[in-house]
Amino acid sequence: MAASISRVLRRGDRPWLRHPAQVVVVAFAVTILVGAALLMLPVARTDAASAPFIVALFTSTSAVCVTGLVVVDTPSYWSTFGEVVILGLIQIGGFGIMTLASLLGLLIFRRLGLRSRLTAATETKATGLGEVQTVVKGVVAISLLFETVTATLLTLRFAWGYDEEWGHAAYLGVFHAVSAFNNAGFALYSDSLMGFVSDPWICLPIAFAVIAGGLGFPVWLELYRRFHPTWAWSMHTRMTLIFTGVLLLIGTVFVTASEWNNPATLGALGAPDRLLAGFFQAVMPRTAGFNSLDYGQMRDGTLLGTEILMFIGGGSAGTAGGIKVTTFILLFFVIFAEVRGESDVTAFGRRIDPRAIRQALTVALLALGAVVASTLVILQLSDVATEDALFEVTSAFATVGLSTGITAGLPPSAHLVLVLLMFVGRLGPITLVSALAMREHSHLHRLPEGRPLIG
Repeated sequence: MAASISRVLRRGDRPWLRHPAQVVVVAFAVTILVGAALLMLPVARTDAASAPFIVALFTSTSAVCVTGLVVVDTPSYWSTFGEVVILGLIQIGGFGIMTLASLLGLLIFRRLGLRSRLTAATETKATGLGEVQTVVKGVVAISLLFETVTATLLTLRFAWGYDEEWGHAAYLGVFHAVSAFNNAGFALYSDSLMGFVSDPWICLPIAFAVIAGGLGFPVWLELYRRFHPTWAWSMHTRMTLIFTGVLLLIGTVFVTASEWNNPATLGALGAPDRLLAGFFQAVMPRTAGFNSLDYGQMRDGTLLGTEILMFIGGGSAGTAGGIKVTTFILLFFVIFAEVRGESDVTAFGRRIDPRAIRQALTVALLALGAVVASTLVILQLSDVATEDALFEVTSAFATVGLSTGITAGLPPSAHLVLVLLMFVGRLGPITLVSALAMREHSHLHRLPEGRPLIG
């Protein structure tokens, strides 16, 4: 038996899974299939009937990839057992993403040449990451800390503010805390969190848990090790923190202003509640699929702005999706340098490595291609409007989970497209960047330079 397994896993004398990124992909795929099998058990449904395979697969993929898109109503379709399975898949997915992304960063760090390692040791104080044990313990500690604090606040609010029995209040608190920190967006209410649109004791803890999970483990590790002074932070930490704050501010102002007089969304609320709801809707595209307003009633301009925020996503080596804040901002610095006619791309007093620029361009363009191609496929498979298809596809790729309400009505073939898109969107950037970094090698010669016309 051992010999036969060995032959299956090897091609000639080479192992089948030669690259660490391949192991990550296979591990997540197996977890999704196991989760789907558990959700297909009759005990996982409220009516004790077996869930269809496509429903179980879609839900399991959405949970493991911490997305939040659903094809059935979570609280009414799934039993307590099914909800616990979903909760477990969210925790495994979020923990696995943070850990594996950080470990891949550590592996890449050690595969660099001496000069690159010395530079990285200076620039990426947090992404030097120490040993494997430190990474794993750090991810566990950070996850439990934020989930425990958020769950406690939510439990108290559900018990004292909504007269929930303490046991059920604790269950609601833990579920939504885990879902929030892992940027999953699954909720135990049919309308997500629309019933709490005016409650800061529910919205703010969830929003801050989403932000915390989306910053990424390297940022939190560096903040823990050297909270002051800020000038000593690595470029990655400064870029992530500063531009996360900038995007949150821009998003809040944009959503609030765009929907201020929309009677179907913010227009029906008082001024303080409008600001709270505007902030909450600006946080969620970072990428958690909770919503306290109906996205199906939002204006087209608001949806387009939300799509941009979803596509950018959150921090690297965290639970957020998208192309990541650092990728987007790096491309901004590239454009800024080119417009000014500078030969080097610089940021925060440092010159950006050209390899990082090439990787950022590769990730962004492939992500854009995946979103456009998938939108075209969805349009061919269904009769939904273009703007709705684009919103749904962007949400799936960026593992956000926000929806205008068309997910359940899509045909099974379109659901399979979204399943693949969630999987690729969650693991694609991680595996792609690690593969590119580990394949880097120097040539002993350079070809003559060519300069095609641009524009």
